[in-house]
Amino acid sequence: MAADNAIIIGLIAANFAPKNRKQIIMYGVFAAFIFRIIFALSATYLFEFAIIKIIGGALLVWIVNDLRQDLFGKKKKIKSPTKVSKEPSFMQGMYKVIIADITLSFDNVIAVVGAAKDNFGLMIFGLLLSVILIGTIATYFAEYIQKNKWIGYVGLVVILIVAIQLIIGGLNDYGVLSINETFKKYF
Repeated sequence: MAADNAIIIGLIAANFAPKNRKQIIMYGVFAAFIFRIIFALSATYLFEFAIIKIIGGALLVWIVNDLRQDLFGKKKKIKSPTKVSKEPSFMQGMYKVIIADITLSFDNVIAVVGAAKDNFGLMIFGLLLSVILIGTIATYFAEYIQKNKWIGYVGLVVILIVAIQLIIGGLNDYGVLSINETFKKYF
């Protein structure tokens, strides 16, 4: 369940120099942990609202488009020799990571809270384990994406699938869509 967070943090961090990449991953992992704790404590209340799923899915679609432009868009030619930086601003990267962490922490918290079955210690262990996995996998993804840009497309497709699942699940909860029982487990 932590792979989707790791992919998006890795995609965002891949656009930065190694020093900033490590900071973005570190802050992204920290934010993922904080949001997981907050969502775990309020999961029973928040997940009753289908609008949360729809908004989260829409935010992910926006992030996927923004990352697509960052990773694969044409770089603007800089006319002045004094402006040489091609990487986006550090704050833009952090903003994207935090929005992604908020959105993608929902599914992880649902899985961990469900598996813990009211065992608070087991829930905290599961959340800590998922955050550790995010940090290690995101570092790997960021370095791998720098060397192999095509893997960025795969990552964007994975995040887009999660976004579509959130939106369809929210619309199903509202009764706007009807999902066959066979496919409900995906939403």
